[in-house]
Amino acid sequence: MAIELPFPLAIPEMRVLQEYRRVGTEVLPIDKIKTIKHPVGGGEAPALSLVAKGYLAANGSDFSLTEKAKEFLAIDAKPAVESGGDAEEPAE
Repeated sequence: MAIELPFPLAIPEMRVLQEYRRVGTEVLPIDKIKTIKHPVGGGEAPALSLVAKGYLAANGSDFSLTEKAKEFLAIDAKPAVESGGDAEEPAE
């Protein structure tokens, strides 16, 4: 089941923001951001696009969260119905 979020972010961009939550900080150096990997991209490019979208602020060689990013990270997104991994039977 897909989760629809009210933020227009690409998956690699969300991964960068989730790294801030994972390490519990509001500021990450560019060297740490470059090491973030995702199957469809990662590293510095998503961070730079987050700066352009207003989710991160570039401060020299560091990137810090903006209020917009903090609002995104405050969302505790979960599927409306959680299943035990069993596939649903198709409707006939």
